Amino acid sequence: MERKNGLNGLFIMLGLIAIAISIFGAFKSMSNFSRTVTVKGLCEKEVVADQVIWPIVYKVGGNNLNEIYKSVTQKNKVIIDWLTKSGITADEISITTPRIEDLSTNQYSSERRTFDYIVTSIITVCSNQVMLVKDLMVEQFSLLDSGIAIGTGSQWEYPVQFSYNALNEIKPQMIEEATKNARQAAEKFAEDSDSELGKIRSASQGQFSVSDRDSNTPHIKVVRVVTTVNYTLQD
Repeated sequence: MERKNGLNGLFIMLGLIAIAISIFGAFKSMSNFSRTVTVKGLCEKEVVADQVIWPIVYKVGGNNLNEIYKSVTQKNKVIIDWLTKSGITADEISITTPRIEDLSTNQYSSERRTFDYIVTSIITVCSNQVMLVKDLMVEQFSLLDSGIAIGTGSQWEYPVQFSYNALNEIKPQMIEEATKNARQAAEKFAEDSDSELGKIRSASQGQFSVSDRDSNTPHIKVVRVVTTVNYTLQD
């Protein structure tokens, strides 16, 4: 009987030891799991815009609307012929209804008027031929020979817009690079803290942003993304 009781006590003791070891392992595991590091990985890439919207703006003044209309029609034809001969296709060109200012009805103007009417004509080029349009923007002064002064509109009211629309094509590569940079930062942190880098607990991809590289070259864009990754640390 005593021998049996002794064996039972031994088994109970061994069971308690096993439970203690399990609890210790669980606590250690929980301790390792609670030790984490959160890092951010940045990826930036310069790209060239793949679309441009160029409003070609000029003004015509006069006292007879019929004569102004004929002048605008003639000037529009000259501009469109110049664009198409330069390589811009017809479907990339659109003409906006001219804006007419009747200065004769401006009762608040006490200054002597040169013209009763000012007509603003806008021809818009929307094209994927970005570099061609850039060249034409430099050459637009050649139209002065035809009596057309382009660019008399406000750059704030009629801005040239460059955009980049191929973001989905470079997203995977940029996310991969940003995640790689985040891991390098995490590995450095683990090394400095005498730890080993564990598995990823969570990760989030930040929003992509596209901005001008600088104000002088708006056709060159900077695409940017930041990923946030949370790693476990192990002893």
